[in-house]
Amino acid sequence: MISIEVRNLTKSFGETVALDNVDLKIEPGELFFLLGPSGCGKTTLLRSLAGFNEPEKGEIYFGQDRVNEVPPHKRNTGMVFQSYALWPHMTVAENVSFGLKERKVSRKELKERTQEALDAVRMMDYGDRKPNQLSGGQQQRVALARALVVRPRCLLLDEPLSNLDAKLRNEMRLEIRRVCKESELTTVYVTHDQKEALSVADRLAILENGKVLQVGAPQEIYRRPQNRFVANFIGEANFLEGKVLDSGGDMASVETKIGTLSGVVSQSAVDLEAGMSATCVIRPECLKIESFRTEDNCLQGKVGEATYYGEVAQYEFLCDGAKLKVFELNPRTIWGQKDQDLFVWADMEDIVILNE
Repeated sequence: MISIEVRNLTKSFGETVALDNVDLKIEPGELFFLLGPSGCGKTTLLRSLAGFNEPEKGEIYFGQDRVNEVPPHKRNTGMVFQSYALWPHMTVAENVSFGLKERKVSRKELKERTQEALDAVRMMDYGDRKPNQLSGGQQQRVALARALVVRPRCLLLDEPLSNLDAKLRNEMRLEIRRVCKESELTTVYVTHDQKEALSVADRLAILENGKVLQVGAPQEIYRRPQNRFVANFIGEANFLEGKVLDSGGDMASVETKIGTLSGVVSQSAVDLEAGMSATCVIRPECLKIESFRTEDNCLQGKVGEATYYGEVAQYEFLCDGAKLKVFELNPRTIWGQKDQDLFVWADMEDIVILNE
């Protein structure tokens, strides 16, 4: 296992800055995700690690080795693309062993390592088949085995599940995590799929316009976003602007146009003081609808639109001109059928205060 470190990495394409002084440290054996919208720089960063992009500035380290001048074929990385890139005229086993043939390993070792890689992705019985005889999920497993068979120093995955349907994506998420952990591989995984990142990653980085906005564990990123972009990109969120009434320690109270809310101060907003502008971030599933007023963080209003999905009900809660999204899990009844006055509230631990 190796660590991967990126220091002040900058890469441009003409006038477009794809990476803007990016700093990252990925720990040995970590499953690390690069997440962000299209054009944010995540694939450029991955290709820079692989050696396909040459940065104008900055350094890349694999462990203690600086690899900036090392060509792609000598970096010993395994890469899996979204298109699979399997040779259609070769069998599964021939596809997997192709990298070993290029390295001129012995026939005995080639056979053993090919079988070992197919075993790792649970494709040991498909070695004689051609790619067109496999499902999309099976082809992706073969692509993963081909990357593993060369025993790379690290594994680089570029949106590997984007061509699969939803059910297969869910299955392959867990499979990729299992394979990476069992193989003890440092893995960098690019995706724009939030659920994929939250459910699989050890840690993840959110990128926008070539900059890293936040790095952390999935729960930390989701529950404690450090800015509005991260809060809005990961999941859904309500944003309420206001003025700080008081702030102390890691808690603050904010007067918004629909009421006073108290919550946890974001790490990026530790310098909040009374009178400053601030934004309250509340996830829709953190808001609870009641027919009575609670003591803290309680807002009065009415239910507008209500949509029932079975496992969840989604509401538009109208509160003094503001519209709040509310998600109720396992709904037993649907609120707001009689246009009654209702209340929504949230725990202080579920409200994040941003300095914006």
